[in-house]
Amino acid sequence: MSDHFSLSDCDVIGFDLDHTLCRYRLQESTKLIYDSFAQYLVAEKGYKEDLLSVTAEEWDFCSKGLVLDLEEGNFLKLAADGTILRACHGTRPMTADMIEDVYGEKREWKHFKTINGTYARSAKYYFYDNYFDLPAALLCAKVVDSLDLTDGQKKYDFWKDVISAIEHNYKTTAFKGDRESGCVIFILNRSLVPAVLASEDHAGHKDVTLL
Repeated sequence: MSDHFSLSDCDVIGFDLDHTLCRYRLQESTKLIYDSFAQYLVAEKGYKEDLLSVTAEEWDFCSKGLVLDLEEGNFLKLAADGTILRACHGTRPMTADMIEDVYGEKREWKHFKTINGTYARSAKYYFYDNYFDLPAALLCAKVVDSLDLTDGQKKYDFWKDVISAIEHNYKTTAFKGDRESGCVIFILNRSLVPAVLASEDHAGHKDVTLL
């Protein structure tokens, strides 16, 4: 294998689009995604309208690396060995005693070996690892809060509705109104990107693609 790597030696170059070539304004795009999820759950699935209101402090809940324990309605922050460092039930922080009551004195999450290294999707948990997912973490936490107040339930069955909201968001018509108002609201202007892509396209490469 060569000690040196050069793009000029490649026949085809592929560029990722989201958060690579295309950089989003995170504050604006996060609110857009959350609002679309929440409006769908309220209008189509009958959830309470308090999901539509988010305080400035609540946005701080959106953090990469959260794991949603769908069986308990808990959000977990894990150490490298799977130990639970911190946890919230819905949006409410759990004390050390509360964590141990649910997960034992060692604070071990039973699905860690399944998720470690693969981040596989499951009906028992969800791993939030990208900016498109993070607004749904806050939404799900607020759903748990709402269900606890109204139903007092011990098991949670809202995930199927969240999946429906995600599928709705991925429809090309979901953001029609916002798209027509101008992408400049949600996307940072990167004037050099077209020039860089054009230079690669004319530098002897067979193809330049977007992934």
